[in-house]
Amino acid sequence: MLYVSTRGGCPAKTFDEVILTGLAADGGLFVPQTIPHFAVEDIASWAGDSYQELAFKVMHPFVGGCIPDEDLVELIRRAYGNFRHEAIAPLVQTGHNEWILELFHGPTLAFKDFALQFLGHLLDYSLEKRDQKVVIMGATSGDTGSAAIEGCRRCSNVDMFILHPHQRVSDVQRRQMTTVMADNIHNIALQGTFDDCQNMVKACFSDQSFLPDNRQLVAVNSINWARIMAQIVYYFWASLQLGGPLRPISFAVPTGNFGDIFAGYLASKMGLPIEQLVIATNQNDILHRCISFNDHTTQPLQQSLAPSMDIMISSNFERLLFDVHGGDGAAIVGLMADAKGGHMQLSAGVLETLRKQFSSYRCDDKEMLAAIADVYANSGYLLDPHTAIGLNAARSQRANLKTPMVTLATAHPAKFPDAVKEAGYPSDPPLPAHMSGLFARPERFCVLENRRSVVEQFMAQKINVKPV
Repeated sequence: MLYVSTRGGCPAKTFDEVILTGLAADGGLFVPQTIPHFAVEDIASWAGDSYQELAFKVMHPFVGGCIPDEDLVELIRRAYGNFRHEAIAPLVQTGHNEWILELFHGPTLAFKDFALQFLGHLLDYSLEKRDQKVVIMGATSGDTGSAAIEGCRRCSNVDMFILHPHQRVSDVQRRQMTTVMADNIHNIALQGTFDDCQNMVKACFSDQSFLPDNRQLVAVNSINWARIMAQIVYYFWASLQLGGPLRPISFAVPTGNFGDIFAGYLASKMGLPIEQLVIATNQNDILHRCISFNDHTTQPLQQSLAPSMDIMISSNFERLLFDVHGGDGAAIVGLMADAKGGHMQLSAGVLETLRKQFSSYRCDDKEMLAAIADVYANSGYLLDPHTAIGLNAARSQRANLKTPMVTLATAHPAKFPDAVKEAGYPSDPPLPAHMSGLFARPERFCVLENRRSVVEQFMAQKINVKPV
């Protein structure tokens, strides 16, 4: 399996090269040259597999022989060995043919654990084999940072720098990052938005001259292909639990950076019958406006009660556009230039193709809070704000009541106590036992202004350069 850039300007790479590269040299994102496809009969034969067994079968074709089978099995076993639910991703019914896929039973209570626990073990494995040290750099709107730190903090071959928007993540999200006192972990609170953090990471990847000669940057954001690959698995998992692939399933996905729902799109291309993919956004609704009205105009970012979705530049949307443009890198270069200028429009043909697979919905804070209150009152089930947006979108856009509709629960409600209490819940939702002392632990982070030179100087000073 080889991987190419969405902008067509650099040579194809193998899987192990891609996971240690992140952003392509031409500024694009890596995607597989071909998408593996499974027959319905093969998918049906996986019913009854454990999550780990299923993960091996779904991810194996993407690895392309770069990892021996027995090693891949062990990496998967380690990645999901510390999840707090035996099913790894259990389903909970909240209505007629309506299900919640709980993706928050990992160590940091968010769906990012599915990809970043695996990526952490994968990076450690690859770097040990190469006897190589790297610098991990990532941006987070709240959940990626803690999941990346938890997944990679024990890696002896990395220094890690995570940027989060200062005062724009929840207290629980921040403390999950800033209370980790490992010498190789550095948290940066950037004075700006998540988009500023993400742009900073991309700028640093484009010119790494500030690093020591023996180091390179590695991505933990969903620009790293391994993250998308790991997220494909739970679409197959949910489908198999609900009678798939012999009947289609629909999914509603709260999204900001488009990585999670792009994984669902790839699952469909791999042969999983998916009837509908619902893009759920908060008031930062550029994806909804693009799909519904062909309006990709960049607007000022609004701070919301669902901070992980406070994103206006959705990196992984580029991967989708590359696919629906038939792998035309030149077309993507033009579209990304338009998007950077603040205004991008899609052709009528491309828009028609997207609307066959996707629908979209915008849910603001008021509507989200009402959804949390309604679901809790009627079923006793407590949603976090992001999942509430997803479920609200599912109910609003559902095309067929006979098709099971699965909403991806992206985080545990205890990560967002202010929003949950504002919705009428009487107290802070309790944190799981392993996080009970979170608010008593000391924090360590540095607030930096949004200037590339400042961030690069900070990183250069902090990198612990050891003899190789």
